[in-house]
Amino acid sequence: MQRVTDVFLAGLAIVVLTPLLLPLAIMLRFTGEGEVLYRQSRIGIDGQIFKIYKFATMLKNSSNIGSGTLTMKNDPRVLPIGVFLRKTKINELPQLLNILFGDMSIVGPRPLLPDGEELYSPTDQKVIRSVRPGVTGIGSLMLRDEESYYAHRSDAHEFYMRVISPYKAELEVWYIKRKSFWLDIKLIILTFVAIITPTIDLDGYFNGLPEKPSEL
Repeated sequence: MQRVTDVFLAGLAIVVLTPLLLPLAIMLRFTGEGEVLYRQSRIGIDGQIFKIYKFATMLKNSSNIGSGTLTMKNDPRVLPIGVFLRKTKINELPQLLNILFGDMSIVGPRPLLPDGEELYSPTDQKVIRSVRPGVTGIGSLMLRDEESYYAHRSDAHEFYMRVISPYKAELEVWYIKRKSFWLDIKLIILTFVAIITPTIDLDGYFNGLPEKPSEL
């Protein structure tokens, strides 16, 4: 049932958003470095590797420059138009294609890089691999501005591994254990709310969330 809903909503969204997506694709093609889509290997359901799609918002080979896979606040590797696309999450819209291809769902844990998954415990990895990753989800919402937590730190990578990654894993496992149609609807609605009102505190909208680390 979820797969049917995912395909229907993703297809409908592509049709409705085409007037926005086409001009953006053209703009990206003729600005920055001329790249429209960014493809990156991520881990999906049952550990299958797939290519995630995003609008290109950063310099080519940015993962090998500066802070690597961590994106910092005011990161110089982000292209001018990329700042807007990332802030509004429009850069994630090409993942509608991933939904149609069966790689992702609308709601689920965010798909991890292979080296990012290694930061999770084997138990958490197994639970998270049991469902399709999502375009949005509890981890994405509660840590939607995660770079702000480590942008000012000299130990950004260590802080990410020690604090943010374990908390993110707890959030994703929390969602999977409580997964339901109505929880997914709530997460979709709150995703739009958070885009419109980025500073909104969402903690009170969920019961029994894992305790947020004191350093966040």
